[in-house]
Amino acid sequence: MGAGPAVSPGVVDQEERDAWIVLAGVTGVGPVSFARLLAAFGSATEVMARARRAGAVVALVAATGSPDGGSPILAPSSAAGIVSAALDATAWLAPVRRSGVGVITLADAAYPDRLRRIDLPPPVLFLHGDPAALVREHSIAIVGTRRPTTVGRATAGRIADAVGGLGATIVSGLALGIDAAAHAAAVRLGTPTVAVIGGGHERLYPAAHRGLARAIVAGGGAVVSEFAPDTVPTRGTFPRRNRIISGLADATVVVEAGARSGALTTAAWALEQGRGLHLVPGRLDDPAVAGCLAFLREAGPEARIVCGIPELLDDLGLAGGQGATGEGSRPGTRAGSHASGPSREAVLAMLGPVERLVASEVAAGRGTVDELVLVTGGPGAMVLGALTSLEIRGFVVETFGRYRAAGPLSSMEAAGRPRPVRGRAA
Repeated sequence: MGAGPAVSPGVVDQEERDAWIVLAGVTGVGPVSFARLLAAFGSATEVMARARRAGAVVALVAATGSPDGGSPILAPSSAAGIVSAALDATAWLAPVRRSGVGVITLADAAYPDRLRRIDLPPPVLFLHGDPAALVREHSIAIVGTRRPTTVGRATAGRIADAVGGLGATIVSGLALGIDAAAHAAAVRLGTPTVAVIGGGHERLYPAAHRGLARAIVAGGGAVVSEFAPDTVPTRGTFPRRNRIISGLADATVVVEAGARSGALTTAAWALEQGRGLHLVPGRLDDPAVAGCLAFLREAGPEARIVCGIPELLDDLGLAGGQGATGEGSRPGTRAGSHASGPSREAVLAMLGPVERLVASEVAAGRGTVDELVLVTGGPGAMVLGALTSLEIRGFVVETFGRYRAAGPLSSMEAAGRPRPVRGRAA
């Protein structure tokens, strides 16, 4: 666990949970000072009790000194804020009660383990939706610029489709642009997605994404914040939000980021947290990707280039490999050997269900429409439609009425491929 409160996860009663909410909401009380207060007094409830007694400001400040005798880190003004909050806790809790958000503290067993392991994990999470979306086996963050190109937006959607199709939760920041494209793709696919917001739930930003937030929750995902529901988002709250985006994910994928994009903050947090980082490159001198290219240059081998969606799925360990999400693997490295191209699972994962079925059979050597109709059990129109789509995307080519694998599909190992019949020389 990082620099958060040293607590043993378990069942938290309502009084203690309320005390966590109030204490974490005081301006100037961050994860480190929160942890020191809990260490000094044993519980958030006891911190609140001490704050209601005489000499509380001095006692609270003194309690945040380091164990080796270092200076206290809690400012007297913040200690006074704790005293004020403790004397009027009902008012502090009112926005939480009114908004109906769920609350998970770092002391709860339900707190996501990925986030628990980072430095400075938020003591309290407020969420609408299903907490289970935060703890699924695989979780990938997709972030990028608020002003994407058409290609960038489509790329984010394609990555989200492929990642979500393999069962991973998609994490992003609900911002305009790339974030919205990733969330929307997950909603369309029917896979859970987690939106981490930079303010309170009652002050959702951008307001234009209220409908998207509702769709995320309705689809089994969650909208999460470390800020109380009535917190107004500011320029300073979004960098804090970004460490949670990367902290909830096994790896972060950046799609289009300008030289000063906030997505680069998320990328830096991913590396700091020991998580995988993957950046989609672009054309030289293109301002939309200047940040990605600069980050790749500075980060070196710690970050990987996304050279294709099948390759990305292999690197992420989602296609049967042990990539960046594999236990014990080094972030940004490839544990398996893919010198001959992406794996079969990675190539097929980027296709729709019908296309995937037809592509598998073409790769196995069944090349005529009649053969494909027979083995897939689908109507001819469906098979022809899938073949047309695959041909447009460069996965198959047709020669004299017979289809064969091409492009990424041609590198697949096709178990059971029939051997060609060779005639004898005359």
